[in-house]
Amino acid sequence: MKLVYSRKFLGEIEHFSDTIKKKFKRQISYLLKDLRHPSLHAKKYHESLDIWQARVDKDIRFYFSIDSDVYTVLKIKKHPK
Repeated sequence: MKLVYSRKFLGEIEHFSDTIKKKFKRQISYLLKDLRHPSLHAKKYHESLDIWQARVDKDIRFYFSIDSDVYTVLKIKKHPK
């Protein structure tokens, strides 16, 4: 699998702490190995737009799409409670 980051994501990730950035990198490594990795809790977020959601940690989520062998990370944000 290949990984691409949207401009929106690249702007958003800059506002997160180094700790969150490190956690995100770990989660991305899991995603590239196995979409079903237990710590990701990956699920379809928006069926018609084919957007997925996965966890960085209990408070932060990232959103991505899958096209053939490419994951495109679209955005990252604090999860509303």
